[in-house]
Amino acid sequence: MRGVTKGEAAICDGPGGGGGGVPMSIVKTRPAPACELTILMPCLNEAETLAVCIDKAKGYLARAGVSGEVLIADNGSTDGSQAIAEAHGARVTAVPARGYGAALKGGIEAAQGRFVIMGDADDSYDFSALDGIVEKLRAGHPLVMGNRFKGGIKPGAMPALHRYLGNPVLTGIGRLFFRAPVGDFHCGLRGFDRAAVLELKLATTGMEFASEMVVKATLKGLDIAEVPVTLSPDGRSRPPHLRSWRDGWRHLRFLLLFSPRWLFLYPGLALMALGLGAMLWLLPGPRQVLGVTLDVHTLAYGAAALVSGFQAVAFAVFTKVYAIEAGLLPEDVRIERMRARFPLELGLILGGLLLLAGLGGSLAAVLVWEQSSFSDLDPSTVMRIVLPAATAFILGWQLIFASFFLSVLGLDRA
Repeated sequence: MRGVTKGEAAICDGPGGGGGGVPMSIVKTRPAPACELTILMPCLNEAETLAVCIDKAKGYLARAGVSGEVLIADNGSTDGSQAIAEAHGARVTAVPARGYGAALKGGIEAAQGRFVIMGDADDSYDFSALDGIVEKLRAGHPLVMGNRFKGGIKPGAMPALHRYLGNPVLTGIGRLFFRAPVGDFHCGLRGFDRAAVLELKLATTGMEFASEMVVKATLKGLDIAEVPVTLSPDGRSRPPHLRSWRDGWRHLRFLLLFSPRWLFLYPGLALMALGLGAMLWLLPGPRQVLGVTLDVHTLAYGAAALVSGFQAVAFAVFTKVYAIEAGLLPEDVRIERMRARFPLELGLILGGLLLLAGLGGSLAAVLVWEQSSFSDLDPSTVMRIVLPAATAFILGWQLIFASFFLSVLGLDRA
């Protein structure tokens, strides 16, 4: 960083340092040594508020004596936002791929600063008050999240649905699933070390980009800090790009897909325990519960729960192994230990034993039928043999196929 005195506007060296539109395909330079901070704003038709956001950001750089740039990642604006950005001294990079995440990814790639602070260009965040984020970044935190619930949400700045349901629920799920030390998963104002975030290989293109950054940073073990930020009503006369239910579902879907434990493993284990418990409880005979008789019909549902639960657990293992092999999730010592202790051959042996148990139970049912000269049987009696036998038979085949598929997933590594 070159010497800069407070009150002096510090502009980064490199292509387009003082403004001017440079296509993203051209801007592929590494961060210039003299550039400490890029203030990045994704933009799609933000002509009403873009100028004030840029002026606040440039004012902060001058006041704080930070060597930096204001970068606008334009996502195809048709209202003249590009010209406004250049007129106010910002650099513009065009990102043709549509979406909030796509715009930010393009902007991060084009950024020249060692650090990047991203924020919406709707004047809901105060770009003149970035000291807290910059201090945390300089202290060595690769990701610094803003927290609107600690900093304050002004009247009318956030719909009640988002404030009291959407954000708290999705943040709570993120903290539960990934143990992320973040109190506001979806705050749009955050700062990060550019190189560290590029290593995360963020892939989503929509609003769920905000969740992906936090989740992958947590899984990678990055030191995440939080600072209070204030959210104000945005200055636009048009509706926001955010769609509450659509984008909320996309965030939730992402959290589930990145957590095989909560999507598959825990529900699968619960189903297996419930199904096996019900079968063991009903095998001796019918049971009375609150005056209601539970018999072989309930036993059949117990078998279905056991089989479905086993499938879910298998999917949890498949998903985890695939995600690790594809680089989507970090290495997991528990998965490696499981693969070492349960090789293909052991799975085939256990599956074969279950098949034999199923065949043995089926043979026992035939012998019972033979003793009655192949006449009609009492379903309550014979189904207590047939259902466990059929369940063991199904689980045996599933275990064999699952063992083979798990070995296929590990072929590249082998």
